[in-house]
Amino acid sequence: MLALGNLLALTLSGREPDERVQHTADRTRLEWLGEGILQVSPPDGPDAELDLVLSAGVHGCEVVPIILLDRLIQAIGRGDIHPRARLLFLFCNPPAMRQKVRRVGQDLNRLFCGRHAGESSEEALRASQLEAAVAAFFHMPGRRRWHYDLHSAMRASKLPQFAISPWVPKREISSESLARLQHAGVDALLIQEKPSGTFSAHTATHHGAEAFTLEMAEVSGDIWPSCLDDFLQAAQGWIEAIEPVPAGTLRPLLRFRLAREIIKHSERFALRLPEDIENFTPIAPGLLLAEDKDGTRWVVEEQDARILFPMADVAVGERAGLIVVPRD
Repeated sequence: MLALGNLLALTLSGREPDERVQHTADRTRLEWLGEGILQVSPPDGPDAELDLVLSAGVHGCEVVPIILLDRLIQAIGRGDIHPRARLLFLFCNPPAMRQKVRRVGQDLNRLFCGRHAGESSEEALRASQLEAAVAAFFHMPGRRRWHYDLHSAMRASKLPQFAISPWVPKREISSESLARLQHAGVDALLIQEKPSGTFSAHTATHHGAEAFTLEMAEVSGDIWPSCLDDFLQAAQGWIEAIEPVPAGTLRPLLRFRLAREIIKHSERFALRLPEDIENFTPIAPGLLLAEDKDGTRWVVEEQDARILFPMADVAVGERAGLIVVPRD
């Protein structure tokens, strides 16, 4: 296998490769552009006219997405996957990945869309670097642009694998995009209705990419959920420009919208939910979700609501959970 196929090992060790450009037997070109950044170009000649960004490790403790990206890169390095699309692989937050923590300083996934401006933290500098990398990658007009930013919710979910669609003015999600999510083993889609500072929001709003945050299923013990294999198979199809072959009925894709955010206002904030509550657990009207200083209380008011991303251990001012409801 080519040394650049071991991008994850290079990134975790903090080393630079001896060769920054390598070619597979079929002349696929791998180019190391910087720490955790690998560009892959198909052999000379017609390609699928697709520019595909696959990223992981924005939060360093989210191991499953990092493993998935590593498997795809290694398969290309071995010559097992033959790209017909231009690819940009990104391990986004190497310091947090090395320490296996969500973040070392600031939350990197709140610093995109230019929100790093005026900041001098390592995370702000990395956000700027990643934005520059995708801008350089998406420089050719007339090509399809996709970005899938892989994450892990770090807890079990009633709907094991789900996607988040960033808000873009007047954006309509195509039926082809939805079908791709279904083939990738996605059970649900949260459609955002206001701007955010996530990586997928940046590529969607600034580069017109079909961009989604994908929350990958959790692995429990030695059990590897089949939906992760569905994703790997779908991603290989994107890379090789192979249309998926329907294997029976696709799983339904449930759609949700954000009703309210639970915001942590002080260090007195407390969630009033079981620590092991699963994402997308139904929550009944009247249920107390959280409390904070000055008698602030979050109580369920919505019908058919579900809880998403409950997490008390966030910085003051950040969201500690989402209340979502079905979207017609």
